[in-house]
This record gives sequence, structure tokens and C-alpha cells, in this order.
Amino acid sequence: MDKGNKVLPSAIHCVSVSKSYGETEALKDVTFDVTDGEIFGIIGPDGAGKTTLFRILATLILADSGISAIDGFDVVKDYKEIRKRVGYMPGRFSLYQDLTVEENLKFFATVFNTTIEENYELVKDIYQQIEPFKNRRAGKLSGGMKQKLALSCALIHKPSVLFLDEPTTGVDPVSRKEFWGMLKNLKKQGITILVSTPYMDEAGLCDRIALIQNGQFLKIDSPANIVKQYETKLWAVKSDNMYKLLTDLRANELSKNCFAFGDKHHVSVDNAQLTVDSLNSYLQQKGHTNIEIREIEPTIEDCFMQLSLK
Repeated sequence: MDKGNKVLPSAIHCVSVSKSYGETEALKDVTFDVTDGEIFGIIGPDGAGKTTLFRILATLILADSGISAIDGFDVVKDYKEIRKRVGYMPGRFSLYQDLTVEENLKFFATVFNTTIEENYELVKDIYQQIEPFKNRRAGKLSGGMKQKLALSCALIHKPSVLFLDEPTTGVDPVSRKEFWGMLKNLKKQGITILVSTPYMDEAGLCDRIALIQNGQFLKIDSPANIVKQYETKLWAVKSDNMYKLLTDLRANELSKNCFAFGDKHHVSVDNAQLTVDSLNSYLQQKGHTNIEIREIEPTIEDCFMQLSLK
């Protein structure tokens, strides 16, 4: 898409963006840039402020303060231009449930003064998967098919920037994997993608990510760099009594922090006095049996938990 009189090098540009709802601060001084053709992930739990940020960038609500621009156009002054340039897929399925698959796609194409045929190549790989069901009402589709239809509708006007707000929430693992494969293909076509997710495992599929909690960005970097910057050793610990184990690990003055991760507890260790043998002895003294302790590589979720404590 022609970017017109673009005045900024970034596809998405935010400086000190804040937004409150009454006494609740949804966003606090958020600053970041997304370059052209990048997949940038906003990673954080429900209620962290992801949807508020997306709605500001999509020109649906106004920030209380700060500057935001898409393709160099200000989200307040140039909102009409921005709406021509962005595709937005909200967290909740928001298409017309009583319209068929094909009718929904035609409707969104018409809104943007285009046709399915004109931009079919852009959505072809995605739409072909649901085209056999083009006469089925959207409300009768499975979660994965709804996802593909919503993405097709967000792309049909050939946007330069795509906003995807928690697109894989509630979708089965196979559909999630397929969806991220679609995003990689869209990136190859030069589309800039801003995607939010509460799933930490999806962070590694982005070029860069921002970890967000309570409306604030904790860190912005590539997933690999964030993991490299983990400040301590990390151990995975297991015993027969996992609830008591968590309490005892947290009570140990030589362990920095401890969180439950699936069937194990992850313990951060930054004190040379605490070794695997000394921790094992400590846990035996506390009455634990079948103790397993091994050093592991941190994940994005481990990094998020460590950063959230600062």
C-alpha cells in the first residue's frame, strides 16, 4: 500500500501513551516502535492493558495523554486515513453471525470500496480453507474457522498494518499452530503485524515482544535476548508433596523466588551458597521424599515472572 506522506520511520509509533478508566490505570506511559514488516507481540495476562492499547491504535478510543501514529499518521488527527490502512481483529468474534462466510467477506470488502476478487490473492491461502463452507452462517462455524474468517475480513482491503488482539484465545492447539503459520506468510507480503496474546509460548514466534503487566511494559526485546538476560540460575524441583514443597522453597532464604510451573516448581538461585546438594539436604530435613532437582533454561514465562517482581 502507498504510504503517502509518511513522516516517521516506524509502522507503529507510541510515546508515553496513558489511559485510565476512573481510578483504574489501564495504560501507564507506554512507549514503543514497530518497524515495517515486523511481527511484534504484546505478551501479558488478562487485564494487563493489551486491548486498551489496541483500541487506541485502531482509533476506537482516545488516550488520555501521549502520541500514537500508524504509518506516520496521527491516530487522532488522521483517524480516517488510518482506518483505510489498518486491519483489526478484536479478541471477541465480532462478525455478523447470521450472515454466511461469503456474505461477511463481501460486506467487509464493500465497506472499504473493494471486492473479494481484487484482493483475493492476499487472503487466498487463508480463505481457501473455509471456502467449502462459504454458504454456512458464521455463527455455526468452529472456533478455528471463525478465526480464519475474521482474519480474511481484516485483510480483504489490503492493510499495511494488522492488529490482532488475542486471536488464538480459546482455539485448539492445531488451529493455533496453523494461525501462526498464516502470520509468517503475511509477514512475507510486507504486512506489519501487532499481535497480543496471554500465551507465553507464542512469544517465541514473534520478531520482538513487549512484556506487559498492569498497564506497563516490563521489557521490549527479541524473545531470545530476553531469555539471555535472565539474571540467575534456574532449577526445576519436584517431590511427593508439591504444595508443601512450594512453601518450603519459598521459605529458604537462599532461594530468590519460586513459582509453580506444571508438575514442577521453578526456583531462581543467585547465591553461590545454595547448591543442588544443599537444597536436597534442606528438603530432606523438611520431610520431602522422591526429590528431583535439575538446572533448566528459562522460558519467556520465567522471565516475565522475574521481571514482574521488580
